[in-house]
Amino acid sequence: MKNPSAPIRQKSDHHAGAAAASSAGSAAPSSEASSMDPLFHVLRVLPFSFLRPPKTRLKIPSVTLPSSMTVFALVLLTYFAVVSGLVYDVIVEPPGIGSVQDPVTRAVKPVVFLPGRVNGQYIIEGLSSGFMFVLGGVGIIFMDLAMDKSKALNVRTALAGFGIGGLVLAYCMAMLFIRIKIPGYLW
Repeated sequence: MKNPSAPIRQKSDHHAGAAAASSAGSAAPSSEASSMDPLFHVLRVLPFSFLRPPKTRLKIPSVTLPSSMTVFALVLLTYFAVVSGLVYDVIVEPPGIGSVQDPVTRAVKPVVFLPGRVNGQYIIEGLSSGFMFVLGGVGIIFMDLAMDKSKALNVRTALAGFGIGGLVLAYCMAMLFIRIKIPGYLW
C-alpha cells in the first residue's frame, strides 16, 4: 500500500537526478597518467632519458610454411600412428607377438593376433591393421587423382587401378583380421 503522505515524484525529477549523477561521475579524472604511481613513472622514464638502444642490423628470421606434401605426409603418419594403437602400445606395453602351445605336439607357435579380445592387441597386429587402413585411404586418394582430366589416359588408368586395388585389398585384409580376432564374426 502506498503512503498517502509521501510526496509524488514527477517524471522530470527522476531524469534531472540521473543527469546530475552522470555529470558528477564525468568530473572524475579519466587520464591514466594522472593516476599513475610517481615511482613507477620515474622508473619508466628516467632510464631512457640517458640510455639509447644500440643500432643493430639484425634480420628477423623468416619462417616459411611447409609444403602441402609435407603437411600431408605428417597428417598421414599421424593417422597411421593413431589407428595402429601407438598410444595403447606405449601405455600398456604389450609384446610384439604372442605365442601359443600346440596341444598335440607341445610346440610353441607364434601368434600375431590376440584372439577373443577386442580391446587388446599385439604390436604387430596394430601396425598391420593400421597399414591396411592407410592403404585404403591412399587408394581413395589415388582414385580421386584418377579423375583429373588433364592427366594422360594411361596415367589415369594406372592411378584408378592402384586406387581400386589398394582399397579392395585393404577391405579384404581388414575383414580377415576381424575374423581372425573375433571367430565367427559376420558369418
